[in-house]
Amino acid sequence: MHSTLKTIAVALVAGTFAVGAVAQDKAPKKAAAGKIVVNGVTIPQSRIDMMNKELTATGQPSTPERQQAVKEELINREVLVQAAQKRGLDKNADVAAQMDMARQAVLVRALFESEVKAKPVTDADLQKQYEEFKKSMGENEYKIRHILVDKEDDAKQIIADLGKGGDFAKLAKEKSKDPGSKDNGGDLDWGPSARYVKPFADAVVAMKKGQLTTAPVKTDFGFHVIRLDDVRPLKVPAFEELKEQFRQRAQQQQIQKLVVELRGKAKVEER
Repeated sequence: MHSTLKTIAVALVAGTFAVGAVAQDKAPKKAAAGKIVVNGVTIPQSRIDMMNKELTATGQPSTPERQQAVKEELINREVLVQAAQKRGLDKNADVAAQMDMARQAVLVRALFESEVKAKPVTDADLQKQYEEFKKSMGENEYKIRHILVDKEDDAKQIIADLGKGGDFAKLAKEKSKDPGSKDNGGDLDWGPSARYVKPFADAVVAMKKGQLTTAPVKTDFGFHVIRLDDVRPLKVPAFEELKEQFRQRAQQQQIQKLVVELRGKAKVEER
């Protein structure tokens, strides 16, 4: 029951208009202009404007029907808030704490938006990041199989067994501890060398098509036996295709930098 009530509450806060649609049938029609007063409490125009702004941002067109739905929704919320206050729920410690956290979240989001707006990431910055990314990806991508084990001697034995004609896919299923590839016979599919940790990537780049590592490759994960099945030129998506992803990443880094700077200047005490 608690879960159901919580779901209903979330739906209301999210702006669900289903309840509003029912209320429209029973509530007297109001003029488009003028204030909306619920039990003596005026719903501020700023609240109406904010909900309309959020809906417009999601791509919903502004229509008379939407305007009315927004009003009905805010009336419903005000009625429910007044009922909650009448029961003293706004004085409940847990509720008060949640309201305070919601206020903090709004202020933090506003700060982040202000920071990004004050220091916009330029297309030139994004182009530079793209070129660095493209360079780091290398010129080729590789189709690889591997078998991962904990002990070097086990990896050496697997290499010896393969040298005697052992089946790589079968040995991978039996011996590998990599859950993401063992059931596929050790197949890691196509990918650039940048996908892998450096010792693994260096080994792959140095290999030729069809080649098997002659010695185990050690990484933090264990010891790898690698086979390079194929190589082909890497096609990196054009800048315009990745531009907005780089912008989002740059903005995230900008926000992280702000947090680190502010935290470094803050005086934090535990009393």
